[in-house]
Amino acid sequence: MIEARRLQIHFADGFIAEAVEDLWEPWMQQADTVLEDEKLLLLIQQELAKRYKKSKTRGRPATPAEVVLRMLLLKHVRDWSFEVLSREVRANLVYREFTRVGGHKVPDDKTMGRLARQLGPEVIEQLHQRMVQIAVENKVTTGRKMRVDTTVVETNIHYPTDSTLLGDGVRVLTRVMKKVNTIAGDAVTRLRDRTRAAKLKVLAIARASRNKTETGQQKMQRAYRSLLDITSRVVGQAKLISRQISERIPRRNRALRKAQQQLDQMVPRVEQVLRQTRERILHGNTQYENKILSLFETHTEVIRKGKTNKPNEFGKLVVIQEAENQIVTRYQVCDRRPADSTLLLPGLEYHIEQFGRAPNVVAADPGFFSAANQKGAEQKGVRRVSIPSHGTKSAARRQRQKQRWFKREQKWRTGCEGRISVLKRRHGLRRSLYKGADGTRRWVGLGVISDNLIHIGNHRAKQALALTRT
Repeated sequence: MIEARRLQIHFADGFIAEAVEDLWEPWMQQADTVLEDEKLLLLIQQELAKRYKKSKTRGRPATPAEVVLRMLLLKHVRDWSFEVLSREVRANLVYREFTRVGGHKVPDDKTMGRLARQLGPEVIEQLHQRMVQIAVENKVTTGRKMRVDTTVVETNIHYPTDSTLLGDGVRVLTRVMKKVNTIAGDAVTRLRDRTRAAKLKVLAIARASRNKTETGQQKMQRAYRSLLDITSRVVGQAKLISRQISERIPRRNRALRKAQQQLDQMVPRVEQVLRQTRERILHGNTQYENKILSLFETHTEVIRKGKTNKPNEFGKLVVIQEAENQIVTRYQVCDRRPADSTLLLPGLEYHIEQFGRAPNVVAADPGFFSAANQKGAEQKGVRRVSIPSHGTKSAARRQRQKQRWFKREQKWRTGCEGRISVLKRRHGLRRSLYKGADGTRRWVGLGVISDNLIHIGNHRAKQALALTRT
Protein backbone atom coordinates (compact mmCIF):
# COMPACT_ATOMS: atom_id res chain seq x y z
CA MET A 1 0.00 0.00 0.00
CA ILE A 2 1.45 3.35 -1.06
CA GLU A 3 0.86 6.34 1.23
CA ALA A 4 1.72 9.97 0.51
CA ARG A 5 2.90 10.44 4.10
CA ARG A 6 3.59 8.17 7.03
CA LEU A 7 0.36 8.12 9.02
CA GLN A 8 1.62 6.45 12.19
CA ILE A 9 3.88 8.59 14.38
CA HIS A 10 6.85 6.89 16.04
CA PHE A 11 7.42 7.56 19.77
CA ALA A 12 10.95 8.85 19.02
CA ASP A 13 9.84 11.49 16.48
CA GLY A 14 9.32 14.20 19.11
CA PHE A 15 12.73 13.59 20.73
CA ILE A 16 14.49 13.73 17.34
CA ALA A 17 12.73 16.96 16.31
CA GLU A 18 13.68 18.64 19.60
CA ALA A 19 17.28 17.41 19.48
CA VAL A 20 18.02 18.76 15.98
CA GLU A 21 15.99 21.96 16.11
CA ASP A 22 19.06 24.22 16.03
CA LEU A 23 21.26 21.99 13.84
CA TRP A 24 19.56 22.49 10.45
CA GLU A 25 21.38 24.23 7.61
CA PRO A 26 19.48 27.41 6.62
CA TRP A 27 18.65 26.16 3.10
CA MET A 28 17.52 22.81 4.48
CA GLN A 29 14.98 24.39 6.83
CA GLN A 30 13.36 26.22 3.93
CA ALA A 31 13.64 23.20 1.58
CA ASP A 32 11.82 21.16 4.22
CA THR A 33 8.83 23.49 3.82
CA VAL A 34 9.05 23.43 0.02
CA LEU A 35 8.93 19.62 -0.06
CA GLU A 36 5.62 19.64 1.81
CA ASP A 37 4.01 20.52 -1.53
CA GLU A 38 1.04 18.21 -2.23
CA LYS A 39 1.57 18.16 -6.00
CA LEU A 40 5.12 16.84 -5.61
CA LEU A 41 3.94 14.05 -3.32
CA LEU A 42 1.03 13.19 -5.61
CA LEU A 43 3.40 12.72 -8.57
CA ILE A 44 5.56 10.30 -6.58
CA GLN A 45 2.59 8.43 -5.10
CA GLN A 46 0.91 7.93 -8.48
CA GLU A 47 4.11 6.60 -10.05
CA LEU A 48 4.91 4.23 -7.18
CA ALA A 49 1.34 2.91 -7.33
CA LYS A 50 2.05 1.62 -10.85
CA ARG A 51 4.64 -0.84 -9.56
CA TYR A 52 2.04 -3.58 -9.06
CA LYS A 53 -1.59 -3.84 -10.08
CA LYS A 54 -3.11 -2.88 -6.71
CA SER A 55 -0.15 -1.27 -4.97
CA LYS A 56 -2.13 1.84 -4.06
CA THR A 57 -4.75 0.14 -1.88
CA ARG A 58 -3.52 -3.34 -0.95
CA GLY A 59 -0.53 -5.03 0.64
CA ARG A 60 1.58 -4.04 3.61
CA PRO A 61 2.50 -0.35 3.99
CA ALA A 62 5.41 0.48 1.68
CA THR A 63 7.88 3.35 1.94
CA PRO A 64 5.75 6.55 1.79
CA ALA A 65 6.06 8.83 -1.23
CA GLU A 66 7.32 11.67 0.99
CA VAL A 67 10.24 9.57 2.28
CA VAL A 68 11.14 8.36 -1.23
CA LEU A 69 11.19 11.91 -2.62
CA ARG A 70 13.23 13.38 0.22
CA MET A 71 15.78 10.55 0.37
CA LEU A 72 16.26 10.61 -3.41
CA LEU A 73 16.83 14.37 -3.42
CA LEU A 74 19.18 14.15 -0.42
CA LYS A 75 21.18 11.53 -2.32
CA HIS A 76 21.69 13.89 -5.27
CA VAL A 77 22.17 16.98 -3.09
CA ARG A 78 25.14 15.26 -1.44
CA ASP A 79 26.15 13.14 -4.49
CA TRP A 80 26.03 9.90 -2.51
CA SER A 81 25.52 6.32 -3.57
CA PHE A 82 22.40 4.51 -2.34
CA GLU A 83 24.56 2.61 0.14
CA VAL A 84 26.05 5.79 1.62
CA LEU A 85 22.60 7.43 1.64
CA SER A 86 21.14 4.63 3.76
CA ARG A 87 24.09 4.67 6.17
CA GLU A 88 24.13 8.46 6.61
CA VAL A 89 20.39 8.75 7.21
CA ARG A 90 20.57 5.96 9.79
CA ALA A 91 23.41 7.70 11.62
CA ASN A 92 22.33 11.37 11.43
CA LEU A 93 19.30 12.73 13.32
CA VAL A 94 19.06 15.83 11.09
CA TYR A 95 18.80 13.65 7.99
CA ARG A 96 16.24 11.43 9.72
CA GLU A 97 14.11 14.50 10.42
CA PHE A 98 14.62 16.00 6.94
CA THR A 99 13.68 12.77 5.13
CA ARG A 100 10.68 12.20 7.46
CA VAL A 101 12.03 8.79 8.47
CA GLY A 102 12.11 9.84 12.13
CA GLY A 103 12.32 6.88 14.47
CA HIS A 104 11.20 4.38 11.83
CA LYS A 105 13.46 1.96 9.99
CA VAL A 106 15.51 3.53 7.18
CA PRO A 107 14.95 1.91 3.74
CA ASP A 108 18.06 0.00 2.69
CA ASP A 109 20.08 0.74 -0.44
CA LYS A 110 18.47 -1.99 -2.58
CA THR A 111 14.96 -0.84 -1.70
CA MET A 112 15.81 2.75 -2.56
CA GLY A 113 17.39 1.64 -5.84
CA ARG A 114 14.24 -0.22 -6.87
CA LEU A 115 11.97 2.67 -5.86
CA ALA A 116 14.17 5.18 -7.71
CA ARG A 117 14.04 3.12 -10.92
CA GLN A 118 10.24 3.19 -10.71
CA LEU A 119 10.38 6.97 -11.22
CA GLY A 120 10.92 7.31 -14.96
CA PRO A 121 12.46 10.32 -16.75
CA GLU A 122 9.01 11.74 -17.57
CA VAL A 123 8.11 11.87 -13.86
CA ILE A 124 11.47 13.50 -13.04
CA GLU A 125 10.72 16.13 -15.70
CA GLN A 126 7.32 16.80 -14.09
CA LEU A 127 8.97 17.13 -10.68
CA HIS A 128 11.39 19.67 -12.15
CA GLN A 129 8.58 21.68 -13.73
CA ARG A 130 6.75 21.77 -10.39
CA MET A 131 9.93 22.87 -8.62
CA VAL A 132 10.29 25.79 -11.05
CA GLN A 133 6.63 26.73 -10.39
CA ILE A 134 7.39 26.75 -6.66
CA ALA A 135 10.34 29.08 -7.34
CA VAL A 136 8.00 31.43 -9.24
CA GLU A 137 5.36 31.27 -6.51
CA ASN A 138 7.99 32.18 -3.90
CA LYS A 139 9.27 35.04 -6.10
CA VAL A 140 12.70 33.45 -6.37
CA THR A 141 12.61 33.94 -10.15
CA THR A 142 10.37 35.87 -12.53
CA GLY A 143 11.73 34.85 -15.93
CA ARG A 144 12.93 38.33 -16.90
CA LYS A 145 16.32 36.95 -17.91
CA MET A 146 17.42 33.80 -19.71
CA ARG A 147 20.81 32.27 -20.34
CA VAL A 148 21.62 28.96 -21.97
CA ASP A 149 24.67 26.73 -22.43
CA THR A 150 25.52 23.11 -23.24
CA THR A 151 27.75 20.54 -21.59
CA VAL A 152 28.54 16.83 -21.79
CA VAL A 153 27.46 14.31 -19.16
CA GLU A 154 29.60 11.22 -19.60
CA THR A 155 28.15 7.73 -19.48
CA ASN A 156 29.67 5.19 -17.11
CA ILE A 157 32.00 3.41 -19.56
CA HIS A 158 35.71 2.73 -19.91
CA TYR A 159 37.68 4.45 -22.69
CA PRO A 160 36.38 2.76 -25.86
CA THR A 161 38.90 1.05 -28.12
CA ASP A 162 38.13 -1.66 -30.65
CA SER A 163 40.24 -4.23 -28.81
CA THR A 164 38.64 -3.66 -25.39
CA LEU A 165 35.14 -3.74 -26.93
CA LEU A 166 35.93 -7.08 -28.57
CA GLY A 167 37.32 -8.31 -25.25
CA ASP A 168 34.12 -7.19 -23.49
CA GLY A 169 32.03 -9.08 -26.05
CA VAL A 170 33.99 -12.32 -25.55
CA ARG A 171 33.81 -11.98 -21.76
CA VAL A 172 30.06 -11.27 -21.55
CA LEU A 173 28.96 -13.90 -24.08
CA THR A 174 31.18 -16.53 -22.45
CA ARG A 175 29.82 -15.71 -18.99
CA VAL A 176 26.21 -16.16 -20.13
CA MET A 177 27.01 -19.38 -22.01
CA LYS A 178 28.71 -20.83 -18.90
CA LYS A 179 25.46 -20.29 -16.98
CA VAL A 180 23.54 -22.05 -19.75
CA ASN A 181 25.95 -25.01 -19.67
CA THR A 182 25.62 -25.28 -15.90
CA ILE A 183 21.80 -25.32 -15.99
CA ALA A 184 21.12 -27.19 -19.24
CA GLY A 185 23.99 -29.68 -19.15
CA ASP A 186 24.11 -31.95 -22.21
CA ALA A 187 21.00 -30.34 -23.73
CA VAL A 188 23.23 -27.70 -25.37
CA THR A 189 26.67 -27.76 -26.99
CA ARG A 190 29.57 -27.77 -24.57
CA LEU A 191 31.24 -24.36 -24.29
CA ARG A 192 34.83 -23.77 -25.32
CA ASP A 193 36.18 -20.95 -23.13
CA ARG A 194 38.23 -18.48 -25.20
CA THR A 195 38.37 -15.62 -22.69
CA ARG A 196 42.06 -16.18 -21.80
CA ALA A 197 43.12 -16.16 -25.45
CA ALA A 198 41.09 -12.97 -26.07
CA LYS A 199 42.61 -11.28 -23.02
CA LEU A 200 46.14 -12.08 -24.18
CA LYS A 201 45.41 -10.61 -27.63
CA VAL A 202 44.01 -7.42 -26.05
CA LEU A 203 47.23 -7.06 -24.04
CA ALA A 204 49.34 -7.75 -27.14
CA ILE A 205 47.47 -5.01 -29.04
CA ALA A 206 48.05 -2.56 -26.16
CA ARG A 207 51.80 -3.30 -26.17
CA ALA A 208 52.10 -3.13 -29.97
CA SER A 209 50.20 0.20 -30.11
CA ARG A 210 53.06 1.88 -28.21
CA ASN A 211 55.49 0.97 -31.01
CA LYS A 212 54.90 3.45 -33.85
CA THR A 213 57.31 1.79 -36.25
CA GLU A 214 56.22 -0.33 -39.22
CA THR A 215 57.11 -3.51 -37.30
CA GLY A 216 54.93 -2.47 -34.37
CA GLN A 217 51.97 -1.69 -36.64
CA GLN A 218 52.28 -5.07 -38.35
CA LYS A 219 52.30 -6.81 -34.95
CA MET A 220 49.19 -4.90 -33.95
CA GLN A 221 47.37 -5.88 -37.15
CA ARG A 222 48.22 -9.56 -36.65
CA ALA A 223 46.98 -9.41 -33.05
CA TYR A 224 43.76 -7.70 -34.21
CA ARG A 225 43.18 -10.39 -36.86
CA SER A 226 43.56 -13.10 -34.20
CA LEU A 227 41.21 -11.25 -31.83
CA LEU A 228 38.63 -10.83 -34.59
CA ASP A 229 38.82 -14.55 -35.33
CA ILE A 230 38.39 -15.46 -31.63
CA THR A 231 35.43 -13.10 -31.22
CA SER A 232 33.75 -14.42 -34.40
CA ARG A 233 33.99 -17.98 -33.07
CA VAL A 234 32.49 -16.95 -29.71
CA VAL A 235 29.62 -15.19 -31.52
CA GLY A 236 29.01 -18.35 -33.58
CA GLN A 237 28.87 -20.41 -30.38
CA ALA A 238 26.42 -17.94 -28.81
CA LYS A 239 24.10 -18.13 -31.83
CA LEU A 240 24.19 -21.94 -31.76
CA ILE A 241 23.42 -22.15 -28.03
CA SER A 242 20.59 -19.61 -28.36
CA ARG A 243 19.07 -21.69 -31.16
CA GLN A 244 19.41 -24.88 -29.10
CA ILE A 245 17.63 -23.27 -26.14
CA SER A 246 14.70 -22.40 -28.43
CA GLU A 247 14.50 -25.92 -29.88
CA ARG A 248 15.31 -28.18 -26.91
CA ILE A 249 14.41 -26.35 -23.67
CA PRO A 250 10.79 -25.97 -22.42
CA ARG A 251 9.55 -22.39 -22.37
CA ARG A 252 8.75 -22.60 -18.65
CA ASN A 253 12.47 -22.67 -17.80
CA ARG A 254 12.81 -18.98 -16.88
CA ALA A 255 16.53 -18.98 -16.12
CA LEU A 256 17.46 -20.31 -19.57
CA ARG A 257 14.97 -18.06 -21.32
CA LYS A 258 16.52 -15.07 -19.59
CA ALA A 259 19.99 -16.25 -20.67
CA GLN A 260 18.74 -16.65 -24.25
CA GLN A 261 17.37 -13.12 -24.15
CA GLN A 262 20.76 -11.83 -22.98
CA LEU A 263 22.53 -13.67 -25.79
CA ASP A 264 20.08 -12.40 -28.42
CA GLN A 265 20.57 -8.85 -27.13
CA MET A 266 24.36 -8.96 -26.96
CA VAL A 267 25.18 -10.87 -30.18
CA PRO A 268 24.07 -8.06 -32.60
CA ARG A 269 26.09 -5.54 -30.60
CA VAL A 270 29.26 -7.67 -30.75
CA GLU A 271 28.69 -8.23 -34.48
CA GLN A 272 28.50 -4.45 -34.91
CA VAL A 273 31.84 -4.09 -33.08
CA LEU A 274 33.31 -6.77 -35.37
CA ARG A 275 32.18 -4.84 -38.46
CA GLN A 276 33.49 -1.48 -37.31
CA THR A 277 36.82 -3.02 -36.24
CA ARG A 278 37.29 -4.73 -39.64
CA GLU A 279 36.50 -1.44 -41.38
CA ARG A 280 39.12 0.44 -39.38
CA ILE A 281 41.87 -2.18 -39.15
CA LEU A 282 41.56 -3.86 -42.55
CA HIS A 283 40.20 -1.04 -44.72
CA GLY A 284 41.35 2.11 -42.91
CA ASN A 285 37.82 3.55 -42.59
CA THR A 286 37.65 5.58 -39.36
CA GLN A 287 34.27 7.21 -40.16
CA TYR A 288 32.08 4.13 -39.78
CA GLU A 289 28.42 5.05 -39.22
CA ASN A 290 26.47 4.03 -36.09
CA LYS A 291 29.66 3.17 -34.26
CA ILE A 292 29.16 1.45 -30.90
CA LEU A 293 31.28 2.85 -28.05
CA SER A 294 30.02 0.51 -25.32
CA LEU A 295 28.25 -2.85 -25.31
CA PHE A 296 26.26 -1.77 -22.26
CA GLU A 297 25.60 1.96 -22.79
CA THR A 298 24.86 1.82 -26.52
CA HIS A 299 23.43 5.37 -26.59
CA THR A 300 26.89 6.86 -25.90
CA GLU A 301 28.20 9.39 -28.45
CA VAL A 302 31.61 10.90 -29.15
CA ILE A 303 31.32 14.64 -28.50
CA ARG A 304 34.02 17.22 -29.18
CA LYS A 305 33.72 20.47 -27.21
CA GLY A 306 37.13 21.91 -28.12
CA LYS A 307 38.79 21.16 -24.77
CA THR A 308 42.56 20.78 -25.01
CA ASN A 309 42.78 18.48 -21.98
CA LYS A 310 39.84 16.31 -23.13
CA PRO A 311 39.29 16.55 -26.91
CA ASN A 312 36.84 13.62 -26.95
CA GLU A 313 34.08 13.10 -24.41
CA PHE A 314 31.89 10.02 -24.37
CA GLY A 315 28.33 10.62 -23.25
CA LYS A 316 25.35 12.81 -24.12
CA LEU A 317 25.01 16.52 -24.83
CA VAL A 318 22.92 18.31 -22.17
CA VAL A 319 21.30 21.75 -22.51
CA ILE A 320 21.10 23.85 -19.32
CA GLN A 321 18.81 26.91 -19.34
CA GLU A 322 18.66 29.38 -16.43
CA ALA A 323 16.71 32.38 -15.18
CA GLU A 324 17.51 34.78 -12.33
CA ASN A 325 18.86 33.64 -8.96
CA GLN A 326 20.53 30.59 -10.51
CA ILE A 327 17.30 28.64 -11.05
CA VAL A 328 17.63 26.08 -13.86
CA THR A 329 14.32 26.37 -15.70
CA ARG A 330 14.98 23.70 -18.34
CA TYR A 331 17.32 20.82 -19.00
CA GLN A 332 17.42 18.57 -22.05
CA VAL A 333 19.44 15.43 -22.74
CA CYS A 334 19.77 15.39 -26.53
CA ASP A 335 19.26 12.08 -28.34
CA ARG A 336 21.77 13.13 -31.01
CA ARG A 337 24.16 16.02 -30.77
CA PRO A 338 22.62 19.06 -32.50
CA ALA A 339 24.31 22.32 -33.46
CA ASP A 340 24.10 24.80 -30.58
CA SER A 341 22.53 27.38 -32.88
CA THR A 342 19.45 25.16 -33.33
CA LEU A 343 18.76 25.11 -29.58
CA LEU A 344 18.14 28.80 -28.84
CA LEU A 345 14.67 29.41 -30.30
CA PRO A 346 13.12 26.15 -28.93
CA GLY A 347 14.50 27.10 -25.50
CA LEU A 348 13.04 30.59 -25.82
CA GLU A 349 9.62 29.18 -26.77
CA TYR A 350 9.75 26.90 -23.73
CA HIS A 351 10.60 29.90 -21.52
CA ILE A 352 7.64 31.90 -22.87
CA GLU A 353 5.30 28.96 -22.28
CA GLN A 354 6.68 28.47 -18.78
CA PHE A 355 6.51 32.09 -17.59
CA GLY A 356 3.79 33.49 -19.87
CA ARG A 357 6.11 36.19 -21.17
CA ALA A 358 9.30 36.65 -23.16
CA PRO A 359 12.44 37.51 -21.16
CA ASN A 360 13.85 40.99 -21.41
CA VAL A 361 17.36 39.58 -21.92
CA VAL A 362 18.64 36.45 -23.65
CA ALA A 363 22.35 35.67 -23.28
CA ALA A 364 24.41 32.83 -24.74
CA ASP A 365 27.91 32.09 -26.04
CA PRO A 366 28.99 32.48 -29.71
CA GLY A 367 28.00 28.91 -30.56
CA PHE A 368 24.34 29.96 -30.34
CA PHE A 369 24.71 32.90 -32.70
CA SER A 370 22.98 33.19 -36.04
CA ALA A 371 21.22 36.11 -37.70
CA ALA A 372 18.02 34.04 -37.76
CA ASN A 373 18.28 33.42 -34.00
CA GLN A 374 18.69 37.11 -33.21
CA LYS A 375 15.84 38.12 -35.48
CA GLY A 376 13.58 35.33 -34.16
CA ALA A 377 14.28 36.28 -30.53
CA GLU A 378 13.50 39.94 -31.18
CA GLN A 379 10.27 39.01 -32.96
CA LYS A 380 9.21 37.02 -29.90
CA GLY A 381 9.56 40.11 -27.71
CA VAL A 382 13.13 39.93 -26.38
CA ARG A 383 14.47 43.46 -25.98
CA ARG A 384 18.17 42.65 -25.63
CA VAL A 385 19.86 39.68 -27.32
CA SER A 386 23.43 39.29 -26.07
CA ILE A 387 25.00 36.61 -28.28
CA PRO A 388 28.43 37.56 -29.68
CA SER A 389 29.70 36.66 -33.13
CA HIS A 390 33.50 36.74 -33.19
CA GLY A 391 33.74 36.24 -36.94
CA THR A 392 31.36 39.03 -37.96
CA LYS A 393 32.38 41.44 -40.73
CA SER A 394 29.54 43.87 -39.99
CA ALA A 395 30.70 47.17 -38.52
CA ALA A 396 27.28 47.71 -36.94
CA ARG A 397 27.43 44.34 -35.17
CA ARG A 398 30.99 44.99 -33.93
CA GLN A 399 29.84 48.32 -32.55
CA ARG A 400 26.80 46.63 -30.92
CA GLN A 401 29.05 44.10 -29.18
CA LYS A 402 31.11 46.94 -27.67
CA GLN A 403 28.12 48.55 -25.97
CA ARG A 404 27.99 48.54 -22.18
CA TRP A 405 24.71 46.60 -21.86
CA PHE A 406 25.99 43.88 -24.21
CA LYS A 407 29.16 43.38 -22.17
CA ARG A 408 27.17 43.43 -18.90
CA GLU A 409 24.84 40.67 -20.09
CA GLN A 410 27.80 38.63 -21.33
CA LYS A 411 29.29 38.83 -17.84
CA TRP A 412 25.99 37.54 -16.49
CA ARG A 413 26.03 34.81 -19.14
CA THR A 414 29.30 33.38 -17.82
CA GLY A 415 27.39 32.40 -14.68
CA CYS A 416 25.86 29.56 -16.69
CA GLU A 417 29.31 28.01 -16.97
CA GLY A 418 29.64 28.31 -13.21
CA ARG A 419 26.24 26.64 -12.78
CA ILE A 420 27.35 23.72 -14.97
CA SER A 421 30.55 23.45 -12.93
CA VAL A 422 28.54 23.29 -9.68
CA LEU A 423 26.19 20.68 -11.14
CA LYS A 424 29.19 18.53 -12.03
CA ARG A 425 31.19 18.99 -8.83
CA ARG A 426 28.41 19.08 -6.24
CA HIS A 427 25.71 16.91 -7.82
CA GLY A 428 27.72 14.40 -9.85
CA LEU A 429 26.81 15.47 -13.40
CA ARG A 430 30.33 14.69 -14.59
CA ARG A 431 29.25 11.10 -15.14
CA SER A 432 25.84 9.43 -15.07
CA LEU A 433 25.85 6.34 -12.85
CA TYR A 434 22.31 5.25 -13.82
CA LYS A 435 22.02 2.75 -16.65
CA GLY A 436 20.70 3.41 -20.16
CA ALA A 437 19.44 6.52 -21.95
CA ASP A 438 16.52 6.86 -19.53
CA GLY A 439 18.95 6.52 -16.63
CA THR A 440 21.01 9.45 -17.94
CA ARG A 441 17.88 11.60 -18.19
CA ARG A 442 16.91 10.66 -14.62
CA TRP A 443 20.43 11.37 -13.33
CA VAL A 444 20.58 14.82 -14.95
CA GLY A 445 17.02 15.71 -13.89
CA LEU A 446 17.56 14.78 -10.24
CA GLY A 447 20.85 16.69 -10.13
CA VAL A 448 19.15 19.81 -11.52
CA ILE A 449 16.19 19.52 -9.11
CA SER A 450 18.58 19.14 -6.16
CA ASP A 451 20.49 22.27 -7.19
CA ASN A 452 17.26 24.24 -7.60
CA LEU A 453 16.10 23.05 -4.17
CA ILE A 454 19.27 24.43 -2.55
CA HIS A 455 18.87 27.81 -4.28
CA ILE A 456 15.18 28.09 -3.43
CA GLY A 457 16.03 27.26 0.18
CA ASN A 458 18.86 29.81 0.32
CA HIS A 459 16.70 32.55 -1.23
CA ARG A 460 13.81 31.88 1.15
CA ALA A 461 16.25 31.89 4.09
CA LYS A 462 17.51 35.34 3.04
CA GLN A 463 13.91 36.57 2.70
CA ALA A 464 13.08 35.27 6.19
CA LEU A 465 16.22 36.89 7.67
CA ALA A 466 15.36 40.23 6.04
CA LEU A 467 11.85 40.07 7.52
CA THR A 468 13.15 39.39 11.02
CA ARG A 469 15.51 42.40 10.79
CA THR A 470 12.71 44.72 9.73
